[in-house]
Amino acid sequence: MENWIRVCEVEDIPVLGARVLKGRGIALFRDGSGAVFALKDKCPHKGGPLSQGIVSRGQVTCPLHGMTIGLCDGRAAPPDEGCTETYSVKIESGQVFLWI
Repeated sequence: MENWIRVCEVEDIPVLGARVLKGRGIALFRDGSGAVFALKDKCPHKGGPLSQGIVSRGQVTCPLHGMTIGLCDGRAAPPDEGCTETYSVKIESGQVFLWI
């Protein structure tokens, strides 16, 4: 059985911004091309809310200490180290689905 759940419409996520899935601790990000990514809404450095960071060039910058995290893989950009959990996303007919 597949565990894809519908979480929102693509348009609900601001371009170069984020939307938080309340109660799940997951942030959805939308880049400039319209691609959607899902990460745990917690920076691996000090637990800052990644959803409040700046999205640019395939990364989100933590608002607390400036650590940049890759939207595709959740990894911190060197020289920083660490990783946050990522989730699979698919878009069908303008709807965003998340694999839980």
